[in-house]
Amino acid sequence: MNHLAPIMMKLLIPVSLAVGLSTLAEADDVLFEDDFKGKLGPGWSWVREHRQAWRVTDHGLEVRVEPGNMWGPPNNARNVLLRSAPDVRQEEIEISVNVENKPTEQYEQVDLVWYYADSHMVKIGQELVDGKLSIVMGREEKDRTRTIAIIPVESHSVRLRFVVRGDRIRGGFRIPQAKEWQEAGECSLPAPANGTAKISLQCYQGPDKAEHWARITQFRIARATH
Repeated sequence: MNHLAPIMMKLLIPVSLAVGLSTLAEADDVLFEDDFKGKLGPGWSWVREHRQAWRVTDHGLEVRVEPGNMWGPPNNARNVLLRSAPDVRQEEIEISVNVENKPTEQYEQVDLVWYYADSHMVKIGQELVDGKLSIVMGREEKDRTRTIAIIPVESHSVRLRFVVRGDRIRGGFRIPQAKEWQEAGECSLPAPANGTAKISLQCYQGPDKAEHWARITQFRIARATH
């Protein structure tokens, strides 16, 4: 993720100033859950699968964070995991997942993504930006990227969340032991013509030689209720 320094500074938001997501609905009408214990649940598929770089264990889904990128034109990250998204035209949908990684490389990241194609998506994830572990939300349309927020965090484990309805998407996160969600940002969906929405999990910009294995657990899709 090649952020320009001036943009980064303008978008840097201290966690202490992040707003609790009281406006985001708590979801209790679950449509799909997968804790990735021992196997992938039904409905998942891979883009550019590298079978030796992912595994499912008793601890969840583990994906090696390899080199490659999905931010802008390269679109060459491997092990992009996809599943169909619910219809958000008439109801609000919440997607959430736990991710854990200890990045060492600039822009090394693990993301929850609302995905139409490699060039059209919105992401929120844990990422290393200029030596600071951060939550980063960004929007991409026709490979044109826009960083919505960069929020420093202290935890290598975080729960990510999107709430989507109509053509709007809101991102949030919660670190372990935190009682409240914190807001990352909101934007319109970058839907291409005849685009079919999917939900994606993506890990990329990792080191070439060292093995960094991100862990992903407690994936959930639900109808949001106020």
